[in-house]
Amino acid sequence: MNVEFGEEVKRLREEKGMTQQTMADKLYVTRQAVSRWECGD
Repeated sequence: MNVEFGEEVKRLREEKGMTQQTMADKLYVTRQAVSRWECGD
């Protein structure tokens, strides 16, 4: 994954007022997965 993807995920998540946990729950993934996406891992 690249940094641009992570930045976009974070921007959209924050735009919707969601926490990483809320987003993770909606996508059926862990909060750690969302964090890794946002960090570009």
